[in-house]
Amino acid sequence: MFDKYLICEHSLRNAGPTDAPEGFTFEAKLGYYRGLGLSMIEDIAVAIDGVELPRDAVRFDEGKGPLTLDQMATAYDRRWAFGETATLIVEYPGGFPPGEHNVSLRQKLRISYLPFPAINSDSKTLSL
Repeated sequence: MFDKYLICEHSLRNAGPTDAPEGFTFEAKLGYYRGLGLSMIEDIAVAIDGVELPRDAVRFDEGKGPLTLDQMATAYDRRWAFGETATLIVEYPGGFPPGEHNVSLRQKLRISYLPFPAINSDSKTLSL
């Protein structure tokens, strides 16, 4: 439903020192019409230029400090509100050269009244 809004355009940035980036960041929105507790986000998968990155390379920050995806499973006091952006921080030694890169995002969400996980995905070409 909200898949085309998951990845925020113009948000791709290298992370770390300019001369030796340690990864990249981009902003994302939740693909569900209500907010969710972070413990209800089962997975966030990131791919760049067609290559899916390891789960343990991804960190999530809704504004209260970065968490690994495993830490999110027990972050019962934290919430991702509908319409709010969160920053995804991805370890990727060397970062990316300037230019266009295809960024893909898949969210697997546990919705209390659905007997199956909701899976939302978006892919955009972003410039660095």
